Amino acid sequence: MPFEDIVDQCLQIKAGSFSFEASSPRHGHEWRVWEKTDRLKAGQKIVPGFVSHSTNAVEHPQLIADRIELFAKLVGPENVIASTDCGLGGRLHEQIAWAKLESLVEGAAIASKRLFG
Repeated sequence: MPFEDIVDQCLQIKAGSFSFEASSPRHGHEWRVWEKTDRLKAGQKIVPGFVSHSTNAVEHPQLIADRIELFAKLVGPENVIASTDCGLGGRLHEQIAWAKLESLVEGAAIASKRLFG
């Protein structure tokens, strides 16, 4: 289901943050739903997945940083929490899952340095 079809309904839920897939080949383009800058209410955050559970390829930290910065530009850096697309356990070999998490941490550090100094 396209995220655009349900995002407004999701945002009606009384929640402080919203987690969603953002890096899988099926959902990587859906960052565009956040171009409507009035979507988030005060205090709400988004938790996009910046590494995918659907591939064994480990995302480069720079790619993750770029993805974080894209979302930060749309909703404000203080409103973005970096995460994974879905649970990695059981879907990926343990070494690959840990490598993806390490890359996520490195990418978040790169983005944080550029966004916050």
